Amino acid sequence: MTGEPMTYWPAPAKLNLFLHIVGRRPDGYHLLQTCFQFVDLCDELGLRVRADGRIARVKDVDGVAADADLSVRAARALQHAAACRLGVDIDVRKRIPIGAGLGGGSSDAATTLLVLNRLWNLAWTVERLAVLGLTLGADVPVFVRGRAAWAEGVGERLVPLLPPLAPAETKYLILKPKVSISTAAVFGDPELTRNTPAITIAGFLAAGGHNDCEPVVRRRYPEVASALDHLSRFGRARLTGTGACVFLDCGSDERGLEIMRHTPAEWGAFVVRGRNDSPLLQRLESG
Repeated sequence: MTGEPMTYWPAPAKLNLFLHIVGRRPDGYHLLQTCFQFVDLCDELGLRVRADGRIARVKDVDGVAADADLSVRAARALQHAAACRLGVDIDVRKRIPIGAGLGGGSSDAATTLLVLNRLWNLAWTVERLAVLGLTLGADVPVFVRGRAAWAEGVGERLVPLLPPLAPAETKYLILKPKVSISTAAVFGDPELTRNTPAITIAGFLAAGGHNDCEPVVRRRYPEVASALDHLSRFGRARLTGTGACVFLDCGSDERGLEIMRHTPAEWGAFVVRGRNDSPLLQRLESG
């Protein structure tokens, strides 16, 4: 190893403010429209360069084998693509619930790519890193680019949402029922709507959108249906991605905490702030 200290970097969660399925490609992949916004709920990734080329996770992560860990896979993919002889120790401190629709694994992968690009002195462009990230998962590129974005295709065609088109950086209450959802099962459900008419960014800003996965998830996962129904007592409740997390624009910490007081204790609950710039991007840009 190099003897350098472990440095820790944020890997933020995301919300899908809406999710429309507008078609399906011949290869079975679904064509989507969605709006990604980050929140300040973050995993922390510790990274320390190794001179021996080994990529090692320094401790286990509950429920995630090392070979399935997207931070490990991202490091291996970048090392191979860049023909880099350096390695890295990785310490994943999970704060984002697993299997929640918040993009924790994809965000971990993006943080790994961006930070190792710097620590290994590779000088890859963000575009090149995003292309590599797409091989790891459809959500990885938005975390690599680090800006709230309008997404189409399978989620890889991104348009940064800058003012005045950027979503409000409001406060959200997120609930996590005690269930993990199979994204593949939701997208494979024969009752999933796959022909929602495409909309424009202006149309979304004027009228909003919905989540085409919600009816399927409600039927398959009663716990999520209960959480949606509960939050709907206080405003417009939404599902992020395929779930399991549901969220509500609560406007303030105080209102979010008040709603939490009326929320079943067995559900995980977080009051977070929407962020249009990734905390990781801000950290990297600040040097």
